[in-house]
Amino acid sequence: MFVLVNLKAYPCDPIEVATAAADVSDDSGVRVAVAPQAAHIESVAETGVETWAQHVSPVEHGSHTGSTLAEAVADAGAVGTLLNHSENRLKLADIDGSLDAADRVDLETIVCANNPAQIGAAAALGPDAVAVEPPELIGTGTPVSKADPDIVTGAVDAAARVDGDVDVLCGAGISTGEDLVSASDLGATGVLLASGVAKADDPRAALEDLVEPLV
Repeated sequence: MFVLVNLKAYPCDPIEVATAAADVSDDSGVRVAVAPQAAHIESVAETGVETWAQHVSPVEHGSHTGSTLAEAVADAGAVGTLLNHSENRLKLADIDGSLDAADRVDLETIVCANNPAQIGAAAALGPDAVAVEPPELIGTGTPVSKADPDIVTGAVDAAARVDGDVDVLCGAGISTGEDLVSASDLGATGVLLASGVAKADDPRAALEDLVEPLV
């Protein structure tokens, strides 16, 4: 299972979370990555944790003020990027353009979507993975694997029908090791989470509890 911690724009210490994630990954053997704000990618990558961007823009070098250039996040140490998170929705053509941008610099890609139908459309664009995240469950502490497990199994089936090489991750409300196991049982190969770690009083303890069933 792959665990990707999205720090969003939460008022956490990205270095503290990144260091904890690197240590927990090393100790457990579970793949754990962190997606910080773009300005923190370099310092987070220096901790040794697998580092992802929260977004890259569908642009090349040029006149694109305010854009997040794929080359810039790769140079800073990112090895992958989220795309189309429910808090940063993109048009279909822009998702495709961002995937092309990520491909230029060999960034791994995860395209987020709300439901199985959207997962199928996202998988058709050829990302490395897709992530199903019903927006109404994000940040609630109620995982989609419990609230509506059919969404996860439907997403797995939808992606498989389009491209069997596209992995499916589960997001929204993930916070415990039980959630991780449930996502795996439903066919997901990883999870996205944010507040369960980024807003935790002890990020290291939260991550240790999360991966404990896999150790």
